[in-house]
Amino acid sequence: MLNWIVIGIGDITIRRVIPAIQAEPRSRLYGLVTRDPAKSVPYGVRVWATLDEALADPAVHAVYVGTPVFLHAPQTIQSLRAGKHVICEKPMAMNEAEARSMVQAVEQSGTTFGVAYYRRFYPKVQRAKQLIAAGAIGTPVFAELTCQMWFDGTGSRSWLVDPAKAGGGPLFDIASHRIDVLNFLFGQPLRASGQLSNVVHHYAVEDNATVMIEYAGGVRGVVDVRWHSKVSRDECRIRGTDGEMELSPLNGPDLVYPGGRENLPSHANLHYPMLENFVDAVEAKAPLLSSGASAYWTDWVTEQARFAR
Repeated sequence: MLNWIVIGIGDITIRRVIPAIQAEPRSRLYGLVTRDPAKSVPYGVRVWATLDEALADPAVHAVYVGTPVFLHAPQTIQSLRAGKHVICEKPMAMNEAEARSMVQAVEQSGTTFGVAYYRRFYPKVQRAKQLIAAGAIGTPVFAELTCQMWFDGTGSRSWLVDPAKAGGGPLFDIASHRIDVLNFLFGQPLRASGQLSNVVHHYAVEDNATVMIEYAGGVRGVVDVRWHSKVSRDECRIRGTDGEMELSPLNGPDLVYPGGRENLPSHANLHYPMLENFVDAVEAKAPLLSSGASAYWTDWVTEQARFAR
């Protein structure tokens, strides 16, 4: 049985992470790290005010880092050095240098380190990867993913517009998932560039970003994300020399390709397949699908986009 602690009791950990741990038969919610002990009462588990105290407990096997981005690297590295397995929320880090230091820490620790890019586990994304490899659209040449919504920087997620806590705006929050999908489908990126600006909202982070990525074989991907659109969009399409594959909306079940249409719904708890795969990896039963090593390349792309000249 893998004893988990979760750092941070927020929206994602309450709705998805903690239920996934509780549902995974080889896992147990052992404790919570929070500055507000009242939040832990419904769970009836151990609670610590600091990560130092939690990591001192030898019964802790695995850590879920569910805190804002600026805490990801220090808390992950501390947990890895304490000999614990770790899943970290996305994006992995505030910058590429932090991400690299996290990868180095896991290499030295000998433990398992995953990042919560759960869209890799969507059945239709995995099926798309199979179909592309089988030549369903010929040679893939272009992929386009957009995610557009309205976010004015207020409410419970207002920390997302504080660059000291979030690192950046929609580039970090929603583009990261889509960049990772492209990396999953097409491999390690070769080059990347981007444009960021504030068109409507003038908070301290960008309100839109457009990223272009090049992959081996000539595949080019474009990710466009916006927090100033009152029309929500969640588009994903991949074009090849012989046809097009449509995955829009990315978070929906439909996959359309030349000669075929499939309905492949995701798990009711999007974090569960990721957690299940992580436990498999800890037990050496399966490779880790979303690792720190793979997630590093999403941070690499983000860094290239932010500082494109």
